[in-house]
Amino acid sequence: MLCRLSVRWLQPRPALQLRGLGPPVASAPTGGAKPSALPLWAVASVSAVGPSGAGGWYESLATSAPVQGAEDVLLFAHTASGLPWWGSILLTTVALRGAVTLPLAAYQHYILAKVENLQPEIKNIARHLNQEVAVRANQLGWSKRAARLTYLKTVRRLVSELYVRDNCHPFKATVLVWIQLPMWIFMSVALRNFSTGATHSEAGFSVQEQLATGGVLWFPDLTALDSTWILPVSIGVINLLIVEIFALQKIGMSRFQTYITYFVRAVSVLMIPIAATVPSSLVLYWLCSSFMGLAQNLLLRSPRFRQLCRIPLTKSDSDTPYKDLFAAFYAKFITPRK
Repeated sequence: MLCRLSVRWLQPRPALQLRGLGPPVASAPTGGAKPSALPLWAVASVSAVGPSGAGGWYESLATSAPVQGAEDVLLFAHTASGLPWWGSILLTTVALRGAVTLPLAAYQHYILAKVENLQPEIKNIARHLNQEVAVRANQLGWSKRAARLTYLKTVRRLVSELYVRDNCHPFKATVLVWIQLPMWIFMSVALRNFSTGATHSEAGFSVQEQLATGGVLWFPDLTALDSTWILPVSIGVINLLIVEIFALQKIGMSRFQTYITYFVRAVSVLMIPIAATVPSSLVLYWLCSSFMGLAQNLLLRSPRFRQLCRIPLTKSDSDTPYKDLFAAFYAKFITPRK
């Protein structure tokens, strides 16, 4: 399964169109072009997949307008900043996280805080409605099933009216996911295009050739895999930290929330071997994105920042969130259990 996933990330494009430069150009290296730094098994496996076969959907995604837009953003950041490619990837990630996902995350917390503040009113309505339905059921001879259905239908209607009144329907809190996930995919595919084929030319060099010398430290070649596994393991650790921070701030999680938490933990661990089979440029982006996500989660716990974003105070808010988080983390993972 992991092989098939990694193959789709590493699949070379059979032909590419340099925007504004005429007909398609074959992506196979010629002359003194740098050979692919990817494993031979990946290249051999991918070569058997045609655009009309299993890889057709990916080819459509790789040449789509949103991915081309992501490529343009990366190229602009690299040209405007003058940074090496590793710095350009970090700069682009920080800029997108700060300009797009951070405001959306603050809006998500704003909606969730208003929903939380409605819970006492919702519980009060539910309690009174339960009594009224019980009286009516006794008077009219309703069955238990009919009384229950009437109660649930009325509660849903009244709760929806409360959400409309306070303009805080919980679905609005999902806007972050619908924006952040596609952006992550488009940026990842754009970097994969850069790492496996010359999609653009700058100063006579393909982007792939620039990435091959645009790394730093133990990963100087951003088109190659990270054989040390330092980047993939770091991604897994940071993602697990994000999950645990979320879990520690939730008291009395429902069974569904518990299942979701375990699922995200599993995905975080699964990302480690997946990240070890893709070019370092993608892994560097994933690592920076995860790190920014961790910083974003910690920032949104700050009372001053929440006040700046006009996020309503809730009963669960703390004046010392970081101290409470450290205490909860210490109690769960460090203090020996009796």
